[in-house]
Amino acid sequence: MSQTSAFGASAADQPLASLAIERRDPGPRDVAIDILYCGVCHSDLHFVRGEWGQQSWPIVPGHEIVGRVTAVGEEVEGWKVGDLAGVGCLVDSCRTCSACAEDLEQFCENGNTLTYGSVEKETGRTTHGGYSKDIVVDQDFCLHVSPDVDLAATAPLLCAGITTYSPLRHWNVGEGTRVGVVGLGGLGHMAVKLAKAMGAEVTLFTTSPTKADAARALGADHVVISKDADQMKGAANSLDLIIDSVAAPHDLNAYLATLDRNGALVLLGVPPEPHPAPAVHNFIRGRRSLSGSLIGGIAETQEMLDFCAEHGVTADVEMIAMDQIDAAYDRMVAGDVKFRFVIDMESMPTAAG
Repeated sequence: MSQTSAFGASAADQPLASLAIERRDPGPRDVAIDILYCGVCHSDLHFVRGEWGQQSWPIVPGHEIVGRVTAVGEEVEGWKVGDLAGVGCLVDSCRTCSACAEDLEQFCENGNTLTYGSVEKETGRTTHGGYSKDIVVDQDFCLHVSPDVDLAATAPLLCAGITTYSPLRHWNVGEGTRVGVVGLGGLGHMAVKLAKAMGAEVTLFTTSPTKADAARALGADHVVISKDADQMKGAANSLDLIIDSVAAPHDLNAYLATLDRNGALVLLGVPPEPHPAPAVHNFIRGRRSLSGSLIGGIAETQEMLDFCAEHGVTADVEMIAMDQIDAAYDRMVAGDVKFRFVIDMESMPTAAG
């Protein structure tokens, strides 16, 4: 074991602060990574503020990690010192269940290992995430990052990117597919960019008319103000797929009505309270469906990174220093970010041992 500097929370009601954590020494199959950038996900805020139940403390969040390889184990293949690497939401899974066998580690039936807040199999210790100087990860959960991309703007792809890419791929979005996106936050703006890059005709639903220009700049072909009943009625039966990124309870009926026959509404946002139950007739009139999606497996995440590198897709980001994280969380709650914060890890203070 070795110590490294990190930033984390010691309790739900405490601000994040500098602390020293222990990382395992690289094993035969491990890759050690010096973290360059880490995106800030709303999940980070939920975890450190205890909004998803009691957690083990301290918590070091961060699962949108881009860095450079500093060491590899003797059995590692396909990685060398100096390579650029990414780490997303997962650092391990059982690898034996039917989901893992199909490269769907996010649905591991025996419990996957999250990048933070889980139990590390190798040591029995709590996993700590990317708000730290470095990380050690099994080679099978490391992702190749192109040297030709903007590294800071690529970091959020490790969560926001794959969370929106996976349903677009599962529902076979391609040239001419009509895709709706609900909400223009961290997830929504990636859904717009990715759907457009796949060749879709994209409609952005928003409650705020002030977001119309930003949506079109990101690639949206149409903008519908969801509070305007006439605009929603005009969008009826016009879409094949809707990606709903809003993490607050809202009426799904109006969006279901915009789906064409056999259309699907896919929920990505996780509200603190359930959505109101939609009416049955909105499903049976047109064989519409309601579904959900959760990040993606490792193979699909690599596919997403390669797709984004090829098509020039990155997140729109605002860089912050490590000591600005609590203020960034408050701004996230207020919706004051366009569209993802990313931490420059050079700003990480050295923690006392």
